[in-house]
Amino acid sequence: GLERGAKNQFSTFSNFITTINQKKEGIGNRNSPTQLVIPNIKNVRDLPPICLDVRQKQRISIDTLPQELKAPIPPEPSLPIRTKTVKDFQDDVEKAKSSGDWKGVHDFYSTTFDSFLEINAAFKKDTDSPFNTIEDSGINGKFVNVVYDALLNTPQDVQKSVLKGIINGLLQEWKGPRTKDDLRAYCILLQNPQFSNTSTYVIYAHLLRQIAALTEADHHFLVHWSKKISQKRFKQLVDRLLQFISLRLFPAKPEEFPPMVKCTWWIPSATKVLALFNAANSLISPSIISYTDFYNSTLDHIDLMEEYHNWQCYGNSHRFSFCQYPFIISIAAKKVIIQRDSEQQMISIARQSLVDKVSRRQKPDMNMLFLNVKVRRTHLVSDSLDELSRKRADLKKKLKVTFVGEAGLDMGGLTKEWFLLLIRQIFHPDYGMFTYHKDSHCHWFSSFKCDNYSEFRLVGALMGLAVYNSITLDIRFPPCCYKKLLSPPIVPCDHNTLVGICDVTLDDLFQIMPELAHGLSELLSYEGNVEEDFYSTFQVFQEEFGVIKSYNLKPNGDKIPVTNQNRKEYVQLYVDFLLNKSIYKQFAAFYYGFHSVCASYALLLLRPEEVEILVCGSPELDMSALQRSTQYEGYQKNDLTIRYFWDVVLGFSLDLQKKLLHFATGSDRVPVGGMADLNFKISKSETSTNWLPVAHTCFNQLCLPPYKNKKELKQKLIIGISNAEGFGLE
Repeated sequence: GLERGAKNQFSTFSNFITTINQKKEGIGNRNSPTQLVIPNIKNVRDLPPICLDVRQKQRISIDTLPQELKAPIPPEPSLPIRTKTVKDFQDDVEKAKSSGDWKGVHDFYSTTFDSFLEINAAFKKDTDSPFNTIEDSGINGKFVNVVYDALLNTPQDVQKSVLKGIINGLLQEWKGPRTKDDLRAYCILLQNPQFSNTSTYVIYAHLLRQIAALTEADHHFLVHWSKKISQKRFKQLVDRLLQFISLRLFPAKPEEFPPMVKCTWWIPSATKVLALFNAANSLISPSIISYTDFYNSTLDHIDLMEEYHNWQCYGNSHRFSFCQYPFIISIAAKKVIIQRDSEQQMISIARQSLVDKVSRRQKPDMNMLFLNVKVRRTHLVSDSLDELSRKRADLKKKLKVTFVGEAGLDMGGLTKEWFLLLIRQIFHPDYGMFTYHKDSHCHWFSSFKCDNYSEFRLVGALMGLAVYNSITLDIRFPPCCYKKLLSPPIVPCDHNTLVGICDVTLDDLFQIMPELAHGLSELLSYEGNVEEDFYSTFQVFQEEFGVIKSYNLKPNGDKIPVTNQNRKEYVQLYVDFLLNKSIYKQFAAFYYGFHSVCASYALLLLRPEEVEILVCGSPELDMSALQRSTQYEGYQKNDLTIRYFWDVVLGFSLDLQKKLLHFATGSDRVPVGGMADLNFKISKSETSTNWLPVAHTCFNQLCLPPYKNKKELKQKLIIGISNAEGFGLE
């Protein structure tokens, strides 16, 4: 159902080429490339929109096809013979610069970019070889880079000749499937730096449109070829596509582009091509660029909830939504979507509770609108488990916590305190639910068998409540945990379906048990006789409550020796046993606990790394950033007390800085949006300077008496932040 962009669809576009041809070539030879103007852009006829078919299952928005699904290879036409080398071209450019005669260079550019065949003739490493595999594109990347690097420093008539040639290639009438030479030409044209200039966006849009409309098998080749591009060029391509999307959404000069209603296919085309690069980036470990380099912060300023609702309503249909391509949405924007989705669910649940009360002719009260958790500090875990178990129907209401015997009112601060203390107790080694690995500084699930896994469900529910209520937690799980938490991202209807099981590798084990992972890596690279020297079988042993237990990694594993031939299988089964099978019941309870609160289609938008950021925030404290964003009440930022305060805080150790953050905000973690999102405020306390500072954690507010000197302020502040547990009312 994807349009091909045939010749008869470009009638006005052809007129626009004629206009370019009629321009006098001698005008503005030395003009800056930023002066390049393509006339009559508004008159370009609208083409049928691209029909997207992006499935929710696609985590990276484009599947890479297995070898057997590739389309049959059409015969390649014979290519013209072109013998110019990189050195020949560089010599020609130098001569043109010194003599001022650019005819030779002009002829090279106008010939090379006149058609897809000529592009291949110039840049294909060997014109006699087909290069029909995903491993090698056959493109002379060095020559392409040299030609493009020189292009922007050539006279305007040279640059225009390149654009005219590209238009000719795009206007070609296609018959049958594309050849690999066509794909090579697309790959080369995408790297043209001229497309950073808004005056070329009409041509760029049609190039993107044709690439987006290629078959999935052709996309498969482009993805694998793209991963061979250097990091610098790859980043430039991604940035160019992001800029194209941003400027189409919010043009600096709207008159430069056709009206939005006439080019609705521009953004879908660019986004789908960007998805190819995202797929290429994910195929390599480590990735070429960070996944955050695909974020488009411009999207933070559009109506994200409309995008989200369109995606929910139309899902797999042909209606475009950025949520079909979640890699382009920043974590800050995703947090907004999740928060608003949570708020809407909270309001809906609370409204339903109110309706139920009224329908039963019972008197409604405010408490029914909240998830009210009442706990004793001395029985924190058992009380919390009991409260959450009894109130499962209320988990999606706004959380309110009360500590028995304390007068604090929960405007957010008590909730933060409850989370902090509960997490601290549950993750204590003596509690036995989680094992702390010192080498990796993270917790992992204990594999000990037990009769009741409800406490693991409680931890999952806690994490879900934290995300749901926008609270950050100090939990140190490895990245693998969040990958399992999204396997699958939506709870399956069939309760017999396995959950929390994902593909795990030795790299995942390195992040939890680096010493064991190193030993297994040594086994894989061992050059001697594995069977005779290691004398191992497909059986592993674990200690549980002082008793050594054995487990077979496969049927009759205790009778199957590990050899040089099967050691890869042994390592994979061992890693799978440690990270999946041995803790299945524990993690399944944890998974269901998390999703009992956070069940939402918004989870489909998230990468595992992004779930971790939403749960834990950022551990990196930037107190200078906090200083810049702090608001004051009763003080001015240049007052002596405030200057003393920041001198002291910026000189604190990391541990004391975390204590201050916890004292003032109820958490020592930084939210997704950074320190500015804390809305931290310092208020002047009119009490005696003999008093310690006081904090209102509900409002991230620190009340600071006007201490007379820096030494006194530091002493009182350290005492206050080091003894900060419990609440009272003033």
